[in-house]
Amino acid sequence: MPDERPVTLDEWEAAARGVLPPGVFHYIAGGAGAERTLAANDAAFDRWTIWPSMLRGSGEPDPSTSVLGTPFAFPVGIAPWAFQWQVHADGESGTARAAAALGVPMCVSSTVLDGLEDVAASGASLWWQLYIWRDRAATADLLQRAEASGYRALVWTVDVPALGRRHRDTRTGYALPVGPAGSPQEFEPNLSWDDLAWIRAQAPSLPVIVKGIVRDDDARAAIEHGADAIVVSNHGGRQLDRAPATLDALPGVVDAAAGRVPVLVDGGIRDGADVVIALALGAAAVLVGRPSAWGLAFGGQAGVEAVLGFLRDGFVSAMANAGCRAVGDIARDLVRPA
Repeated sequence: MPDERPVTLDEWEAAARGVLPPGVFHYIAGGAGAERTLAANDAAFDRWTIWPSMLRGSGEPDPSTSVLGTPFAFPVGIAPWAFQWQVHADGESGTARAAAALGVPMCVSSTVLDGLEDVAASGASLWWQLYIWRDRAATADLLQRAEASGYRALVWTVDVPALGRRHRDTRTGYALPVGPAGSPQEFEPNLSWDDLAWIRAQAPSLPVIVKGIVRDDDARAAIEHGADAIVVSNHGGRQLDRAPATLDALPGVVDAAAGRVPVLVDGGIRDGADVVIALALGAAAVLVGRPSAWGLAFGGQAGVEAVLGFLRDGFVSAMANAGCRAVGDIARDLVRPA
């Protein structure tokens, strides 16, 4: 790590841009279409303000929580993002070690393939991202390996029936690399809620989290078919442009879940106060993808640790100043429309 490291996540992004090949940077930074949804994810937080409550004894808050039995030292986990070896030699294992050092879980991208067990050796609390491939036997093998390696949950990513049109990649000529396993797999494009039962049968001990939900009816369907948790996500604005910002979708999904399963959210989280807003609107925790990518690109494992530390410290400060002694104190009346 350089002596003069970046501080804010915008600074980390700028630093990462300075060291990454243009194609790789824009693959991570970019979104689908005209990137309206990508911008909307960030802008949604500007529509909310935190109304702090005084004299609550909150000067030393406890930021810890848990989701589905996975402990969080603070309610931020690392979202799955692909091909981390392109960004830094530390790759997914470095990101996982950073997650372990900060006490938060990491959702490991299914592009790891042959490295699944190596990442598990990091000691981090890990969730495994799942795409169902046309080759069901290969998919089942990965799920069973994840279960045997100590992963704590499966995160079924359901919002990629077809790859989004990403114009930055077209401009830079970026092409997805061949996976480490040596033979890329094709996603199964025609899935249904009935496939959730098949997933559970392959790794019966692991809870199944459904990631990629923005509609309340889809949230109810996920729960009715046995989902253990939901992640409100639009794939970082990378799939369908004009899809809603995730923060805008969050309250409706939380209402549909009605306390039956935890709801997480990703997209647009850039500081600790954003985490407070998301939790006040009903999220159990948040996931961040690009911020960890910028940290890894510029500083390897130490960079990811610094980015996570920035979010942790900002969250603790926001809790204290908002009058929240524990995560459970972050309630809906803490925020109001701007």
